[in-house]
This record gives sequence, C-alpha cells and structure tokens, in this order.
Amino acid sequence: MACDTLTLGFDTSAAHCAAALLSGDRILAARSEEMTRGQAERLVPMLQDMLAANGVDWGDLARLGVGIGPGNFTGIRISVSLARGLALSLGIPAIGIGTLDAIRAGAPQGTPCVPAPHGQAYVQPEGGPPQLVALAGIDRPVLPPAPADLACAIARLAALAPGDGPPPAPLYVRPADAAPARDAPPRILDDA
Repeated sequence: MACDTLTLGFDTSAAHCAAALLSGDRILAARSEEMTRGQAERLVPMLQDMLAANGVDWGDLARLGVGIGPGNFTGIRISVSLARGLALSLGIPAIGIGTLDAIRAGAPQGTPCVPAPHGQAYVQPEGGPPQLVALAGIDRPVLPPAPADLACAIARLAALAPGDGPPPAPLYVRPADAAPARDAPPRILDDA
C-alpha cells in the first residue's frame, strides 16, 4: 500500500511501547503493550507487525513522529534513537513531539502533566520550559492518555508539523538518576 501521507508515531517514554499508523487524518492502527523493561527489544518488532498487518512497507512512510518526553530517561532514548536512525535510512523527516504537547492537543482545558516519582509531575508553564513540581499543587491536572491514544496524538501532531526541523532530541527536565562509575577508567596501552 503506497501512500505519500503515511505517518508512523511511536513512544516509549513510560512503562510501555506504543505505536500508531496514520493515513492523512485517519488512524489505520494503534497498538500498545505495557512493559517496565524490554522496550528496546520489542519496539521494532511491534512496528513491523503493525505495518505488515496494514499492508505497509517501511518505504511507504512519509514521516515519523516520536515521543520525546518528559518521562523515563532510557525509554525516551530508545524511541528517539530509533526515529533518528529510521529517518536517515528512509530519507523522511522524524518529528519529535513532547508528551505535554500531545496531552494539550487532546485536552485543552486543565494543566497537562506527566507523573514523576515521589508525588511529583512534569508540567510546562505557558511559554516556559518544562518543570518538575508537586502533583498535589497542580490546578486541574490532565494526565497522559492511554499509551495507544498517546501514540495517535504523536502521529497526528507529527503529520501537521513542518518536516524541515532539527532531528528529534530527548526532552530531559532533570539529569539521569545514574551516577558515573567510581572506578578509575582502564589504562589504555599504546602499541608503539
């Protein structure tokens, strides 16, 4: 099925793999799987299965939409790196879509927020960068939709976005929880 308006949207910014296939403004398919680990191993097979079930080949895609967060540090890196690699290999644009923007598109009333550990949430004040705040202090919080619906919103926003922007990049609000190794790096011997 060749179509110049096919957009594939996907997201692994939380404990899920989610994807949606959009033709024009019509959702052809949407899938999600809840998982706390294994998104890197599951995302490509999920996308391949969804494309095949709809008679679509990778070369039929016109653009990609990818969730850039905020959310899980490793999960965001998984989907963003896949989107960038696919965009390069397929010669199509990859559009990064923030989770807060996807929430806002589906629920313009209230405050879009993404839950974070320790009773906190990511929010984005009007015109400012995303911030980490106490969830209890948010007026009319609007949480992310179900993962498949989030992937649909990402695909829809990506289909409407200009395709000549920079490659998608993770949206990190705070640094990673991981700490650098305490051991000294190994000494590299010169062959000379």
